[in-house]
Formats: sequence, C-alpha cells, structure tokens
Amino acid sequence: MTTIQDNWLTLADGQKMPQQGFGVYKLTDPTVFTQTIQSAYDDGYRLFDTAQMYGNEADLGKALKSLNVDRDDYFITTKVAESNQGYQKAIDSVKESLKKLQLDYVNLLLVHWPINGSFFETWRAFEDLKKDGLTKSIGVSNYGMVHLQYLATQASEMPVVDQLECHPWLSEKPMIDFNKQHHIVTQAWAPLGRGRIFEESAIQELAQKYGKTPAQIILRWHFLNGLSFIPKSAHASRIKENADIYDFALTDQDMVQMDSINKNVRISQEPELVYEFNQQYPH
Repeated sequence: MTTIQDNWLTLADGQKMPQQGFGVYKLTDPTVFTQTIQSAYDDGYRLFDTAQMYGNEADLGKALKSLNVDRDDYFITTKVAESNQGYQKAIDSVKESLKKLQLDYVNLLLVHWPINGSFFETWRAFEDLKKDGLTKSIGVSNYGMVHLQYLATQASEMPVVDQLECHPWLSEKPMIDFNKQHHIVTQAWAPLGRGRIFEESAIQELAQKYGKTPAQIILRWHFLNGLSFIPKSAHASRIKENADIYDFALTDQDMVQMDSINKNVRISQEPELVYEFNQQYPH
C-alpha cells in the first residue's frame, strides 16, 4: 500500500517531490512550530512549504535542525515575496531565506505571486539561483495560463511546479490540464478550502460511505487528480488524519460527484489583480 512517505512525483527537471506536503502558513509560535514539524515528520510528511511572507522561515530552520535527520530526508519549498521581486532583490532575499532556514539550498523556489513590475527579471534571477545551486528546482505560485504563456516568451527554462489555490469550490480543471500539457506539476494550496467546504452534502455523503472525515475525502480527490497538495494544521490529530488517506479509493462516480461541487469561487486574491497592482490587495 502506498503511504504518504513513499508517494513521490518526478518533476520535469528530474527532481523527485513528495506528492503530499505540509504547509506552515500562519504557524507563528516557535514552540508549537517545532512540535508541529516533529509531529508531521513522525506521520510521514517530508515536504515542508514556507514563504518569505509567512515570517517563519527561521522557525522552520530551527525545527528542521531539531529533527536531527539528514538533509536528504526532507524537501523544502520557500517563496519570494512581491516586495523582494526584481533581479538582485530576489537573489539577495533568497540568500537571506537560506540563512534563516539554516540551509545551503532549498528544493523548490517559487515566485509567490505574478507581478507585472518585475516579471521577467525575477524569473531570470530564479534561473541563475538554480545554476548556482541555491535551489534544485524553480517554479511559480498563483500563475494563470496567460502568465505562463507570457513567461515562455523570454524564459530559458519553464517552471516545474505551479502552486494554485485549488479545492472543491475551485477545481481549476482547465488550468490543471494546461499545466499537464506543459509538464508542470500543479500543487494545491488551501486544498481543504480552509474548512469552509466541509458541509457540502456531496462530501458529507462520501465521508459517511467510506468512514472517513470530509478532509480525508477532499485530499483523496486531490490525490486521484494527480495533484500535489499541502494541507496545514497545528493540531497533531489533524496532521495525522490528513496523512491517513492511502487505505481507500474513490470510484469514478465519486470523483464526478466531487467535481460537481465546483463553483469557481476563490477564498483568496485573484492572481490577475495582484499582477496589475504589483502586490496582494485587501479582500
């Protein structure tokens, strides 16, 4: 039986990435942080996803050190904030992130949001950071089709991951298909819709049918869609529960039922507006 620990995807550049990871957004208490990462590691999580914007790269660095395991035993993602975009700023900020993380390299470096002001310069910096060994892979977050098509006009290499808001209310099917065609792995952030979708009757029915929680049903749906996904929680029981999705399967009919929930509703910002404003906007 597949488990969270041995379930990896191969990226277009050859690096292997765990399909299921652990997000640390809004984890801010350093003591809780270390315990949380320990719990997640014990439950089989090997991918830990942070960002400059989260303000907790240093906490993750300490937590990883306290695991006392080989560097090859975990996969680390961080993201460059809008205010750090631009060629030299991006490079300097990534070096700062590595110091905080106490790492020589990250496994995956993402542009957090597309912004028009430094669109190509930031990507050029990413290509150079990869050449210099400060990251193994480069990718993007919140890029739509048009952003990727535009990037392709000047990029020497394309992103291997596109991290998107994706959950049953926002299934992103055309975007996922586009990414597949271009050998880009789609990684879902807010894969559980931040808990707002648990009451959907289709999800509740399937949870009852399989004796699983709504969260487990949703994560299994992502898994069967071939996505990478990074649920977050600070509760040990939920961290364990989110990892326990490998002992049941959804039928084709169940998957159609899950797909029917889609409303094209976002919880967070619209990427095109962030691109136009050059920053995340209140919403």
